[in-house]
Amino acid sequence: MDLDLIQKGIKENLIKLDDENHSITYIQPNKKRNFSNPEEKVQAEAYLKLILNYGYKPERIKLFVSVTMGSGTKEADIIVYNDDDCEEPYILVECKKEDVSEPEFAQAINQAYSYAYALPNDIKFIWVTSGLKNEYFEVNKQKDSKISHPDIPQFGVKKLANYKFVYKADTLHSEAGKQKFSDIKIVSEEELTRQFKKAHDALWGGGHLNPSEAFDELDKLIFCKIWDERKARKPGDPYDFQIITVEKEEIKNFKKLSEKELENAIRIEENSRLAERIKSLYGEGRVKDPEVFRDDIRLTHERIRTVVAYLQEINLGETDLDSKGRAFETFMGSFFRGNFGQYFTPRPIVKFITDVLPITHESLVLDTSCGSGGFLLYALNKVRNQATEFYPEYETNPSDNTKHYKHWHDFAEKNLYGIEINEQISRAAKMNMIIHDDGHTNVITSDGLLLPEEIEKNTKNRGFTYNRFDFIITNPPFGSTVRQTEKAYLKEYKLGKKEADWLAVVEKPEANRENQSTEVLFIEQNYNFLKEGGYLAIVIPDGILTNSSLQYVRDSIEEMFRIVAVVSMPQTAFTATGAGVKSSVLFLKKHTQDTTEKIKEIKTTTQFNLLAAYGYKEKVTQYEKEKKQEIKKLEKEYKEKYPDLDKKAFNELIKDEKTEIQNTYTEKINNLKEELQEAFTKEKQSKLPDYPIFMAIAEDIGYDATGKPTNNNELDVIGKELTKFINSID
Repeated sequence: MDLDLIQKGIKENLIKLDDENHSITYIQPNKKRNFSNPEEKVQAEAYLKLILNYGYKPERIKLFVSVTMGSGTKEADIIVYNDDDCEEPYILVECKKEDVSEPEFAQAINQAYSYAYALPNDIKFIWVTSGLKNEYFEVNKQKDSKISHPDIPQFGVKKLANYKFVYKADTLHSEAGKQKFSDIKIVSEEELTRQFKKAHDALWGGGHLNPSEAFDELDKLIFCKIWDERKARKPGDPYDFQIITVEKEEIKNFKKLSEKELENAIRIEENSRLAERIKSLYGEGRVKDPEVFRDDIRLTHERIRTVVAYLQEINLGETDLDSKGRAFETFMGSFFRGNFGQYFTPRPIVKFITDVLPITHESLVLDTSCGSGGFLLYALNKVRNQATEFYPEYETNPSDNTKHYKHWHDFAEKNLYGIEINEQISRAAKMNMIIHDDGHTNVITSDGLLLPEEIEKNTKNRGFTYNRFDFIITNPPFGSTVRQTEKAYLKEYKLGKKEADWLAVVEKPEANRENQSTEVLFIEQNYNFLKEGGYLAIVIPDGILTNSSLQYVRDSIEEMFRIVAVVSMPQTAFTATGAGVKSSVLFLKKHTQDTTEKIKEIKTTTQFNLLAAYGYKEKVTQYEKEKKQEIKKLEKEYKEKYPDLDKKAFNELIKDEKTEIQNTYTEKINNLKEELQEAFTKEKQSKLPDYPIFMAIAEDIGYDATGKPTNNNELDVIGKELTKFINSID
């Protein structure tokens, strides 16, 4: 709802609201209505626009006009008359609530048309509106026709142009009797969110496209809309991203067509020209930015028109950056909570991670599994807020404005990097960045586990090199498995190889693992991308921290990083996005190569000394010798007792006792191994650098298992303390 328009209507004494805003009174006709009714809000806006924007006198406007339809009576919402006696109807307005569906909106058009026919005198124009979508028609009862227009005429205007929106319309000289054009308008976050959602729903409603396909196609048209706004224009030049009508004379052989055929031919031609303009914008954008969209627009001309009708009057470029960013995030978040929930990290977690890290405009930031781009966006917003702190007068001081823009925009363009394996999701991330005024340049579609040379070969982007980034903030995919037979790069990872067993009596050659989980490999890949002293903040399943089978992963983390913090998330943290794995956020700081080598040397030396001190290999060899002797003795005794048994029967006879002997010595060896492992852990910890680790458990992070807000986010408090802790680290 346009609150500014409502307030202006109150100020001009056209309407008044009660104290609770439950009822509205239209002053001139003296009618009181229920303002809590969603349709009434749309009707109030339409009424005020007719007076304040189109210049019609309140005395010539009637509300809730009775219309005889056969034996019954209906009610037309608004009728504008050509005369003071209100006997010559001119414009009929049919209002529907904002969340009306496309079929319901089409039905409203037919309903308005039937009202126009039922009125005793001729109606010239019909305006059907839901507040978010508008359709305008010129009707002719005698010819039984309705021709689409870009607008209804303002008071005194006899001839309508075939478009409505032009660049810098408010700077144009207005003349009496001539149409006054409109410029595209800045909208609120709430309205923009609704427009995005309605456009998306219109695409997939009725099963024409599935929700993900509809999201993809809407992304493309938003891209076209942004590109159109960025084109150079002179004041008065029309925008391309709008419905532009066609005169009947432009239709081939129009005189030979019936009114219905002509009406249909005009619609087809309008849609064809609109699609041509949109695809031209899309083509221009793809030439300049081929990585954003690689495939063509796959919508019918009519569906392109549907989306354009929702978005054509919005000024995305000038709408407040935070508002349009949050609107797209909100709209995108509702979509990603569906089939693509795994690509969407809940924003309280994203905000917590980016808030606590000392990211500045000079930092190089990477997300190796960027999904919808949440981490990159929050890093960008953090730097934008810093720019405002540095240049608080940027809105009024031209010099500060330039510095403010350069401060955050250079960071967005040159310092933000993202990798996403799913092309559709990668496209959504890029669009998310574009909506936020860029940062999409270095968001690429690729497997984030590829080696840098392969990434460069596939994407032509040279920015993804090892030992380069200051911060990596990421939530890698959980539970996926990389198999050696499918991904040749697995053998390039240390964690893709079987760990050496320091307690093995006989050394085995290094062997590759047949498979490894993605979350484990991403720990090593992120280490590779970080520069020394760089920070990794990564969401990981708790199994990496607790499972005994993954001790080798924890050992590697200890060698590669200083462990800064472990913050446990609630079980329900990812439930609303379709994942139920208990997880934590691990904050790590990359060691220097010297530190890593020293840690490895301490471990190796400690192991060597313990093996020698315990006489480990000698003891194990002795145990094996004793085991063989006891088994040999057992076999001898039974052969003497049962000399006639065949081999199979003999083995079956001694099986249990033989197994008992084997288990006894296996237990002795395992006990010895446990003793050495405990001694190693104790000795190692006494020799390795000692440092504090920040530990916290968050039980409520602002939403429940369904995603519903709880109005309590413990991450806010934890974040303040963790920020202090990180700032205290050398």
